[in-house]
Amino acid sequence: GTVTVSKRPTRIVSLSPTATETLFAIGAGAQVVAVDDQSDYPRAAPRTSLSGFTPNVEAIAAYRPDLVVISFDPKGLSEALGRLGIPVIFHNAAGKVGGAYQQIRQLGRVTGREATADRLVAGMKARIAAIVARARAKAPERASVFHELDPTLYTVTSNTFIGRVYALFGLKNVADAASGGSDYPQLSPEFVVSSNPDVIVLADTVCCGQTAGTLAARPGWAGIKALRTGSVVRIDDSIASRWGPRLVNFVRAVGTALIRLGSA
Repeated sequence: GTVTVSKRPTRIVSLSPTATETLFAIGAGAQVVAVDDQSDYPRAAPRTSLSGFTPNVEAIAAYRPDLVVISFDPKGLSEALGRLGIPVIFHNAAGKVGGAYQQIRQLGRVTGREATADRLVAGMKARIAAIVARARAKAPERASVFHELDPTLYTVTSNTFIGRVYALFGLKNVADAASGGSDYPQLSPEFVVSSNPDVIVLADTVCCGQTAGTLAARPGWAGIKALRTGSVVRIDDSIASRWGPRLVNFVRAVGTALIRLGSA
């Protein structure tokens, strides 16, 4: 819906880790008075015990916010805050890269940091385009990728934001052949081994300590091409699950792996 912010907010509460990163990246960090318990970046963010998943309206209101940013709206949170006269911006997970840029620009407009937000987006676009162009020039055509969300082999298809990042490189997502209608399917070990992905991206390095070594120890996995060529990407879980300014870091990690693959 339509959100009206009558003046430049100076007491922002962010219940979205992605929004928290964006607010600080566009220079609005001094306007942020509290962030949720999952907003672990940057370190300067005023982290609290507030939850974006099981929010307490009274606890949020106690910070006297003139703007709250959320990425999840459980139990009518936005309506409850609205009844208290607190404007809310609801930024759901971006479906495409362009949607991520749009959210950054919107936060720039509403915080009075529009010029900085525009520069951030322009810089992200330029860096991502350069990384993708270099990787595509060196990587094998139609290389395949498996993105691991956790050791039980939950993954993502090309219909997700992460999947669309892989599409920038022209990568074939092995999960698309076994999604069963879900954008976050759980694959079997046998399916991953038989798919023989060229690149494996581990988004469970922090939560679950996964490495190329732990993959190689799984029955049958040592022969997968990604392991034989050293094309295993270890990415911080938070970078792999957010769609803000550190998207460039994610793209760079994938690009580096593809260049390595092309040289193998």
